[in-house]
Amino acid sequence: MDLEAVRTYVAVAEAGQFQKAATDLAITQQAVSKRIAGLERDLGARLFTRTPRGAEPTVDGQAFLPHARELLRAADRAAASVRPGSRPLRVDVINSRGAASRLMRAFHRAHPGVELDIVMLLDIESAVAALRSGAIDASFRAVAAPGLPLPEDLTATRVVDEPLDLLTGPGHALAAARSVRLADLAGHRIWMPGILPGSEWGAYYEALAAEFGLTIESTGPNFGSDALLDTIADTPALATFMGEDTRLVWPTTHGLRRVPITDPVPVYPHSLLQHRDNPHPALPALHAHLAAAAGSGAPGAWVPAWAEARAR
Repeated sequence: MDLEAVRTYVAVAEAGQFQKAATDLAITQQAVSKRIAGLERDLGARLFTRTPRGAEPTVDGQAFLPHARELLRAADRAAASVRPGSRPLRVDVINSRGAASRLMRAFHRAHPGVELDIVMLLDIESAVAALRSGAIDASFRAVAAPGLPLPEDLTATRVVDEPLDLLTGPGHALAAARSVRLADLAGHRIWMPGILPGSEWGAYYEALAAEFGLTIESTGPNFGSDALLDTIADTPALATFMGEDTRLVWPTTHGLRRVPITDPVPVYPHSLLQHRDNPHPALPALHAHLAAAAGSGAPGAWVPAWAEARAR
């Protein structure tokens, strides 16, 4: 059904005259007549009766009028849903407690006028599909891990390198250390049950373990961060890695310690992914905010070779 013909029909019904409707629509009376005739052919019904004063809807025309108005309202809503600036900026932060979430909270404080939708997509395949379909506007990810090439229609901008800390319980051998060299972690058991096989963070920790001879275990069920913290607090033989910007809450009785890692500092490389053709007007503001917040990074930091290659 031709929406312009429907719009013309409503204009005639409201004006009561073909000429008045033509003036309101800034078209000729002949164009109005052609549109109405075409609509009547499509519907198989006569919509107007000519009168000395103009035109009046027939019984069929009166029945069609409320539906015609609803069609036009639906069309206007559909157009508004994709009009630049008319919908929220939708950003995937993977989880609510990490660096990406902190960055987006800071952006929201700096740009309160930008309406935001925050989503959390666990795997990169879901994030890439959502970016390509337009379901989201941006996603924080590490790219491009082996076996996870970035499609040509997406872009990635490195926005922040997040240092890792060692998290231990009070009985761990390194609990009292002011810092620990990365190479000195060889021989210690690092337990990370939340590593998702095939994920970009799985590739990151695999590269870290291989380069520095670390033992990173992901065995056992993943009962979430609370269970992880309980186990680390109670098990002197275990420690875990935690991003510097990750914010978790635990009982003071746990006595957990964050120990900075040095020589080199392992950093997790967060990039912002988006579609090349995404026109959302808030995306430039988000990139500018992230660039200003990035800082100079950790001197002598370590990232996997695939992340360094992407940054060049």
